[in-house]
Amino acid sequence: MFFSLLGSGKMDAKNLNSGPISVLITESPFAQRFREYLESERVLDVCHRVQKLLDGTVALPVLGEKLTEQHLQELRESLPPETTCTLTWVQNPIPSKAARVQLPARKLCRELQHFVSASGGTWSDKLEDDLPRSWQRHGDLILLSEDSFRAALWKELGPELWETVASALGARRVAKRGRISPDGVRSPTVTLLLGQDGWVEHVDNGIRYTFDVTRCMFSPGNITEKLRVASLPCAGEVLVDLYAGIGYFTVPYLVHAGAAFVHACEWNPHAVEALRKNLELNGVQDRCQIHQGDNRQLELRDVANRVNLGLLPNSEEGWPIACQLLRKGTGGILHIHQNVESFPAKAHLHSGHLEKQQLQQCPEQAVSNRQEDKMSQRNHRSPKDADIMDPGRETQAVATRAEWQRWAETTGTRIRVLLQQLHGKPWRTNILHIEPVKSYAPHVYHIVLDLECRPLS
Repeated sequence: MFFSLLGSGKMDAKNLNSGPISVLITESPFAQRFREYLESERVLDVCHRVQKLLDGTVALPVLGEKLTEQHLQELRESLPPETTCTLTWVQNPIPSKAARVQLPARKLCRELQHFVSASGGTWSDKLEDDLPRSWQRHGDLILLSEDSFRAALWKELGPELWETVASALGARRVAKRGRISPDGVRSPTVTLLLGQDGWVEHVDNGIRYTFDVTRCMFSPGNITEKLRVASLPCAGEVLVDLYAGIGYFTVPYLVHAGAAFVHACEWNPHAVEALRKNLELNGVQDRCQIHQGDNRQLELRDVANRVNLGLLPNSEEGWPIACQLLRKGTGGILHIHQNVESFPAKAHLHSGHLEKQQLQQCPEQAVSNRQEDKMSQRNHRSPKDADIMDPGRETQAVATRAEWQRWAETTGTRIRVLLQQLHGKPWRTNILHIEPVKSYAPHVYHIVLDLECRPLS
């Protein structure tokens, strides 16, 4: 293995073709590994394309001023002996597709540089680092993240700052998100910085949602689960959505999944207002009854083919009422959302305890449930499983899935006990599917358990 350090340099986005750039050259089998490492260290030059050279090696553009000897040492140690790893220059680099278009973030940075200078301020790297790299767009409203625009200077620039931000991003209104309020209804602490009100409209999978961003939550990260819900076979069924919000899942169940009727429970009055509007916007208001208030006080029972429990970090307080809602003669399906920790060391600590608990509580069904749970493991591979090639990452993925399975089995046991206590006779539960929705935090994944619950004849 050899290194050649001939120079360093970074191409400015405004002068993509004005000179050579620094590149790291390696052999093709190691290019993806290099790319992932350079991206994680934020030294990959995204303004230029990765190029395959005539000799079959690959040139990865790097930010020469940020690439350190430590980076090179770590790359060197990851390669077999005699493997090419050369840092050099490339003349006439090819701009990336993103760099050929003026990206919104780059335009925002440039516009704010001019604005700060015109206002008598001094631009700095600290201000640039304080700019948002991403945001949510809802029609003509931009919703900024809470970790942006925190520097003291921004507060001194007045409302013209937000007019500049809106202009640069092609919006008319600007709001900034804060932390979720611990008020029991998960109210967002969103500040409207520019505009008269926070009402917006959003379209997902052909469904229209309207809501006030300063009063209601909207999670674009749940789009995969909303699409899955829309494909479930619910024709003719009655469903209860215990945590309906503005109708994230209520409306897809009605519009796309074909549910005959939905009981939607919600205690945030602002979300209830938006839910009523969304049912009307999508023409399904006649097939839904809204139950405003604490769902633990719900008087319904023995009505549901399905119950949706879409509350994070967990919905355990709703499990008893969900069991009460299932039809006692035929049972039904619970869709249980949960943030599950998946630390590798925990993945196989509880299986013995779980089986002992099952035998103590429901001995006549422990064996059949164990067989059903093992069969169900085939139905919940993570969407990214096929892409995992690194043995270390594959081991982590296996451990993560094992932890999901452990939680699902424990949940199934607890639900069985609740149903048996409620009805005075044994029930069985079957893990139909475990759906990973999104990574919520390091080693914490938002997953959904589809749990079939049936009375034993």
